[in-house]
Amino acid sequence: MVKEVDVRGLSCPLPVIKTKKALEEKNDEPILVLIDTEISVENISRLIKSTGHNFKIEKKNDIYHLIIKQREKH
Repeated sequence: MVKEVDVRGLSCPLPVIKTKKALEEKNDEPILVLIDTEISVENISRLIKSTGHNFKIEKKNDIYHLIIKQREKH
């Protein structure tokens, strides 16, 4: 199952805050973040890189789909 975080229409820093909260919930499921601005994509990407999670970005109809795969636990 995928957890969806929709940050379309939100101004910074809210997209980063909502994404960070989803990451902190400690679920193993992937997270899909829906984003409508390039600056939010950049800021959220920076956050995810700093946490060590893997992610990919796809653009569909002017909406960015950022998919976060939780870091594997050892």
